[in-house]
Amino acid sequence: MLLRARIIIKKGDIFSAKIDDRSKKYFQYVSDDETQLDSNVIRVYKKVYKVDENPSLPDIVKDEIDFYVHCLIKLGLQLEFWTKVGAIKDIGIVDVIFRHTEDYGRAVNQAPVRISNKWYVWRINDPEITRVGKLIGENRNAEIGLVINPKSIVHRMKTGQYDFEFYPEFEWLLLGRPYNSDT
Repeated sequence: MLLRARIIIKKGDIFSAKIDDRSKKYFQYVSDDETQLDSNVIRVYKKVYKVDENPSLPDIVKDEIDFYVHCLIKLGLQLEFWTKVGAIKDIGIVDVIFRHTEDYGRAVNQAPVRISNKWYVWRINDPEITRVGKLIGENRNAEIGLVINPKSIVHRMKTGQYDFEFYPEFEWLLLGRPYNSDT
């Protein structure tokens, strides 16, 4: 029986995720969000590296932020979607808005809601989840507030979007096609 060493995770830890046979991206553990099941919040960086590249940790965290997401870091480690590579304790400012909607999911034999106007937004550990209806202003930049599985996070790192279709958008342009009132 193969025993794995127990990996302790702490805020500031940096992880590498292989996105294909030649490429990888990095993310940093920046918070826990009691508002969303006390899940971990990570900050994914934009730059794509070759699998054999080993950039310095300070260079990694100087990169532009690609997105933030709620997840279970330990699950991703157990499933080998990512590996811990080090830590930088100074995580800087973490100011991100998350969104959720009443139109999430669907009943059996029911078409999913494609565009929602029933949105809620919050910041990490915000005791006030705010119902906003339509997403306007800065709320249009809000990240999906679900706890996302590791496979879907790596898919977004690779493609720029998640691999699930059960979550509505907030405008037609995000769906990649012109508005059609019949759909």
